[in-house]
Amino acid sequence: MHPFLQHSGSELARMIRAKKASCREVVETHIDQIRKVNPVLNAVVQGRFDLALREAAQADEALTGPCSEALQPFHGVPCSIKECFALTGMPNTSGLAARRGVVSHEDAVTVQRLRKAGAIPLGVTNVSELCMWMETNNKVYGRTRNPYHPGRIVGGSSGGEGAIISAGGAPFGLGSDIGGSIRLPAFFNGVFGHKPSGGLVPNTGQYPISENEALRYLTTGPIARRAEDLLPLLRILAGPDGRDRGCLAMEIGDPSEVRLEELRVLLVRPKGTPPVCEDLLWAREKAAAFLARRGARVREVSMDGLRHSREIWSAMLARASDTTFRERMGNGTPISAFRELLLWMLGRSSHTLPAIILALFEQIPERLPTLEKNFVELGKHLRRQFTELMGSDGILLHPPYVSAAPPHNKPMFPPFNWVYTAIFNVMEFPVTQVPLGLNREGLPIGVQIVGPHGRDHVTIAVALAMESEFGGWVPPQLVG
Repeated sequence: MHPFLQHSGSELARMIRAKKASCREVVETHIDQIRKVNPVLNAVVQGRFDLALREAAQADEALTGPCSEALQPFHGVPCSIKECFALTGMPNTSGLAARRGVVSHEDAVTVQRLRKAGAIPLGVTNVSELCMWMETNNKVYGRTRNPYHPGRIVGGSSGGEGAIISAGGAPFGLGSDIGGSIRLPAFFNGVFGHKPSGGLVPNTGQYPISENEALRYLTTGPIARRAEDLLPLLRILAGPDGRDRGCLAMEIGDPSEVRLEELRVLLVRPKGTPPVCEDLLWAREKAAAFLARRGARVREVSMDGLRHSREIWSAMLARASDTTFRERMGNGTPISAFRELLLWMLGRSSHTLPAIILALFEQIPERLPTLEKNFVELGKHLRRQFTELMGSDGILLHPPYVSAAPPHNKPMFPPFNWVYTAIFNVMEFPVTQVPLGLNREGLPIGVQIVGPHGRDHVTIAVALAMESEFGGWVPPQLVG
């Protein structure tokens, strides 16, 4: 890979300010890489390359202007944007066939903030249908493939982001996460992802968007090839916008002030079925051993409530939502999930099978309101238990999934293994996904760093330390 394709966005910005690289050179190199890898990956579903090059030329002109000393932190640095976020002139279908042809006429608030910080969007990236499945595939754009192995998934719903960033097409991008949609793509594609604390970053301008309490379960955050970019991007994205009622004014700490030797590190035996593979348990132990060498106190704890992660996530999300997933699938008019399943079997449905199955499962808690209420209460209890165990100086190391990137369609059998990420959305905790090298098959492995609410800088500090120790992102050879 060209050196530009391996640097962090922050390093590229430093090079631009020091006149070691021009904005146009940096942007053009990333565009060339997208053109090289995208025919295989199908990660960028629509580019704005000509506009990006013009914006890069304008950014170069600003370097010699009277205000050149007051450049923004990511002046002239390219980025990618998940297609569910509004980006002026770009499609905004969220992978729903009924929204084919929908084009954004303004930027989402977080896109505005990135552009104000100097970043130049190169285009929009693929998603799962309505951003509600862990494999990126839909009836509008098709399937996205993994840069380490095209036969493997990229995760979802920010799968296009994870794939193109891993493949060198952008140093960082914008994702969203309501059940693992930042962390799973970051994990499967071997890059960094940060799910912010609930309420830290506004979600305004993405489709679909959550409602009521679920505005804090849905989180907008960065995916990046280098951990160095996570905190600067989070500071740019964070803060109320006056429209997202779930967004709070919260102070973000400084990772440089975090002392690893003062941390308490918690390990919980995963409670899912099937069990987590040895690769990922080994990755977690590797991370724990490193922190122990740095002086952190590591201990195992028991959290029996985690065995009900799927039911808790589903119940808390359903309780907070006024609009059903069936209504979203019908673009405002509820679909019949059973009818769509029959149409799918006949090859005539405009929806993907995972979306149809989710619409079917959605109806279970609706018909069992007492059971739903019980799981909501269990979720609140689990949140209090986690908060008490972590305190202000604790983190949790947790696997993101049961294995490295599985083959396409495999996540459907069984369909609930995303619970290892989803539970932390309804807990509203910040989580940083950290790559820890490749397994024997050449696929990325890694670990989730979970922290107390509002302590995003702590999980990012741990990610920075682990990148320094283990190397972080490994550029994929298949598309290098």
